[in-house]
Amino acid sequence: MMKVWGLTDIGLVRKENQDAYAVRTNEESGHLVCVVCDGMGGPKGGSLASTLAVETFLDSCLANLRPGMDPGEVQAVAEFAAAAANSVIYQRSLEDPGLRGMGTTLVSAIAWEDQALLSNVGDSRAYLIHPDSALESAGMRRVTKDHSLVEHLVDIGNITEEEARVHPDRNLITRALGPEAETRSDSYLVRLHPGDCILLCTDGLTETATDQEIEQEILFREDKNGCLDRLLALAMRRGAADNVTAVLLQQQ
Repeated sequence: MMKVWGLTDIGLVRKENQDAYAVRTNEESGHLVCVVCDGMGGPKGGSLASTLAVETFLDSCLANLRPGMDPGEVQAVAEFAAAAANSVIYQRSLEDPGLRGMGTTLVSAIAWEDQALLSNVGDSRAYLIHPDSALESAGMRRVTKDHSLVEHLVDIGNITEEEARVHPDRNLITRALGPEAETRSDSYLVRLHPGDCILLCTDGLTETATDQEIEQEILFREDKNGCLDRLLALAMRRGAADNVTAVLLQQQ
């Protein structure tokens, strides 16, 4: 069983919230599906792309998840759902020249029993937080890798992670749902212990709060009910130049 919190906010600068998120449970199979998207592509395209991605990804997952699936089968469901979302957005863009090039990031979690399958396209992120200090992996770690220019520069050693946070090209992503006829998602399987948390979020949060600040809030504040509100308040104090969206899951 998992407890879930979620929020999305327009921030202080944008005129429209182009983020979207949703959480659903497949009652038959017992899988919990969460998805967060950050749209791009102008005043018409970004919001539409993220909404289409959330709806298509959820519908596809809920239709294809079955009881007793092994992790490889769940991964196949998630990859198919991301590909379906990409196709829907791309085909919609072909119908309206004003929507050409629209797209969205996607980060998702499919949780069941004591594990979760995390997937991403773009630079929206998934973090895993272990509160148990007895575990070697205690603390918070980012599970997903951004599909972005600055992540590539970090990987090849040209810049540090600290420099990536303020790099002028930090918002240039190298993979998204929608702009091309085909794309692919990356997937990661994580094991969950009681009390473990998963955070899914858009870059509106990670560009205003450091990983250390997010970890401090989730790991050391017992009141999880107000956790996302406090992180949003932090983003607001720092200008909230982008939409802010986050979903927090906790294994019971």
